[in-house]
Amino acid sequence: MMTSTLFVVAIGLPLVALAASRAQGPAGQRAGGPAAPPMTLTVSGFPDGGDIPVKFSQAAPGAAPGEGTSPAISWTNPPPGTQCFVLNMRDVDVARNKTTDDQAHWVVWPLPAGTTGLPEGVPKGPTLANGAHQVSATGQMYRGPGAAANGPKHHYLFELYALDTLIDVEPGADAFETRANVFKAMQGHVLAKAAYGGLFRRPQ
Repeated sequence: MMTSTLFVVAIGLPLVALAASRAQGPAGQRAGGPAAPPMTLTVSGFPDGGDIPVKFSQAAPGAAPGEGTSPAISWTNPPPGTQCFVLNMRDVDVARNKTTDDQAHWVVWPLPAGTTGLPEGVPKGPTLANGAHQVSATGQMYRGPGAAANGPKHHYLFELYALDTLIDVEPGADAFETRANVFKAMQGHVLAKAAYGGLFRRPQ
């Protein structure tokens, strides 16, 4: 009889522990409790999935070849523990040098944890006012959309990553190598990601 009682207790304790763990959500949150709002990214001047205005492109009046005016960008609800952000803008319709590499339109890193956005018209240069680096296929600047007028609209994607560590990657002479190094440093540290897309081709 004593053996039977011990067996029931031994089986019962793991079941109680399992039930208690199932009552908890991620990071100890009670099941059924309010979920944390997702991180969101907004690019001013056009709706998500809409047409990017010419003013933010290489075709804007007065824009130097391969340059342009960057749009205002903002984000909300970064997850707890965020130490920095990385912003990546790319043209997903470009296959660079017969590889899976796409066009590097803007990489900005590491944006300080307290940052909630970037203003319109970020100046060119290796370092932003907040200390972050920037690079693109054009150079140390924003590269506006520039898809040809005689082809289909290209899909331009803005991606924001929240990281649990402050990455330290020095910009190099090659934008694509630098972007690869930034993404390598990000691996295993991404807490959240948000994206915002737009379409563009040059006016006829």
